[in-house]
Amino acid sequence: MSFGIDNLPYGSVIGADGRRFAAARFGADVLDLSHLDPDLFAGGTLDAFLAGGRPIWTRVRADVVDALTADRYPLTPLADVTPVLAFTVADYVDFYASEHHATNAGRIFRPDGAALTPNWKHQPLGYHGRSGSVVVSGTDVPRPRGQFLDGDAVTFGPTRRLDFEAEVAFVVGRPGSRIAVADADDHIFGVCLLNDWSARDMQGFETPPLGPFLGKSFATSIGAWITPLDALAGVRTAPRQDPLPLPHLRETDPAHGLRLDLEVRINGQVVSRPPFGAMYWTYAQMLAHLTSNGSAVRAGDLFASGTVSGPDRGHRGCLLELTWNGTEPLDRGDGATGTWLEDGDEVTIAATAGAVTLAEVRGRVLPSVSADP
Repeated sequence: MSFGIDNLPYGSVIGADGRRFAAARFGADVLDLSHLDPDLFAGGTLDAFLAGGRPIWTRVRADVVDALTADRYPLTPLADVTPVLAFTVADYVDFYASEHHATNAGRIFRPDGAALTPNWKHQPLGYHGRSGSVVVSGTDVPRPRGQFLDGDAVTFGPTRRLDFEAEVAFVVGRPGSRIAVADADDHIFGVCLLNDWSARDMQGFETPPLGPFLGKSFATSIGAWITPLDALAGVRTAPRQDPLPLPHLRETDPAHGLRLDLEVRINGQVVSRPPFGAMYWTYAQMLAHLTSNGSAVRAGDLFASGTVSGPDRGHRGCLLELTWNGTEPLDRGDGATGTWLEDGDEVTIAATAGAVTLAEVRGRVLPSVSADP
């Protein structure tokens, strides 16, 4: 079973009667969590549950397992509910934690210079995004409009270089600041897949000197179901880091790398299989760096890994790499080739972690919506 008793991801859904409720997914059904704790899940979201911290997460997981094995409560078919965003996203941070992705991007944009910037192996780099941009899987994504270079002229219009980025995201539950690497699991509830949609022409024109802005803030898609960290205990792995980071960022035992196998499809055609186990920085190091200056995280904070890529061409987690910035057309199946996403394209990111399946994240590109009257 893809979503069996060893997984039990959490989400929020709207039933056929219009009622919203928090749920645990089990196979092709969902369990209404208000049966277990009507107060904790009264709002139909995971907000209060996330804030409860690990003792609450452990207790509820045990209660869900007990309820399912004892057939204690009725289940609702997944086909009869509509998933919605499971929690209120407090803050959103996107990292740049894949050495393979960062190296490829460096070679594309700095062909005569060093692929990695001098700071890259000393700290997990990232930027603050917009929490309001986060949407649930299945939400359509209109092609954004913005400024970019057309030859030597600056123009405004629909992006011509729309891209996906296959990422893994982490949902914070327990608040905190200056969180040690060893304590990360006390603060992070779970994992979901994320697509950081990117308008590469807009991003390239706006980035110097402050970084990504409108080229990424139009939409960020996440999976509807959050897999608890507890379900991923069997896929831990240690990163290979040279040089070792400073003491406050050094990994502990057990390490916090995760062996997740991603798959990216465009209109059903597999275009990439990025390995998350090859990431340079771990989620615990990302959280430790994020909070190392005294910055606090809150329940509902979301942070993402950045594009997941590996050492081989078939591991590249975005079109920027797969088409080498549009210079190498990609085989899209049935003899078709392309470089960037076209209107009507549907991008699906899926992943497995051993026997555990993560909920896919899916989105379809719609034509640009003009602001003209």
